Amino acid sequence: MCDQDYFEKDRLEYEARGLITRRQFGVLVAAGVSMMLPEVANAQQTSEKDVVIKTPDGSADAYFVYPSTGSAAAVLIWPDIFGLRPAMRTMGKRLASSGYSVLVVNPFYRVGKPTATGATPIPEMMPFRKGMNQMTDMTDAKAFIAWLDAQPQVNKNRKIGTQGYCMGGPMAFNTASAMPDRVGAVASFHAGGLVGKEGDTNSPHLLASKTKASFLIAIAESDDKQRPMEKDVLKQTFMTANRPAEIEVYPAAHGWCPPDTTVYSEPQAEKAWARLLELYKKALA
Repeated sequence: MCDQDYFEKDRLEYEARGLITRRQFGVLVAAGVSMMLPEVANAQQTSEKDVVIKTPDGSADAYFVYPSTGSAAAVLIWPDIFGLRPAMRTMGKRLASSGYSVLVVNPFYRVGKPTATGATPIPEMMPFRKGMNQMTDMTDAKAFIAWLDAQPQVNKNRKIGTQGYCMGGPMAFNTASAMPDRVGAVASFHAGGLVGKEGDTNSPHLLASKTKASFLIAIAESDDKQRPMEKDVLKQTFMTANRPAEIEVYPAAHGWCPPDTTVYSEPQAEKAWARLLELYKKALA
């Protein structure tokens, strides 16, 4: 999943194959900002603010962005290993301009507020994961969704969506398990840890398959090479549970979706984005 040597090996391989598109990457990362994303058709005007949310373990900082008028279905975004940063804010704002009230959280709030980009050495990020586990994913999810439901910008008559990148994938699955009657859609992008060890009855994929949500699981080709049986386990599990689940391996490296990573692939990120919007259109109606 998030191993520095593995990440760098992917970068070299996918660059050589012409599957990485990092326009002005060095300049933008040095400036600490994310790359621009393609514009949204019929984009709505948005408003945004930084917020602090009380949880059982403390106070979590987050970014809340939403259509400037009316109320909308809510979406909870779990970032990748690099955390809440300009790239994730940009992605959240883009989703809000598509008609959703979006909360992007700092999953590392127990330890601090890391200043990172998609080029930060991964070993520097690992200490921030201290104290995080499946149980904290669920208690955090309950607190975040309760906060969302208290906001006038959220339409509480519509189901909530949740999406995660890298380590955020299993966190999104755990969110559905924690709030099965509230979460209607779950999306996971280049995640690790969706499928636990054999015999683990608390594996995120097993618990999530018992919910009423619809799923989008976008797997990096590089991850599939490392764990080739995982996609088959996911497909069988969700088929047996009769849960709608789109599961696909993308010709891209682990981390291809956020625009500030060293392995960003705009064509594949845009495909994943289009599938995400289709999921939410159907499941959060």
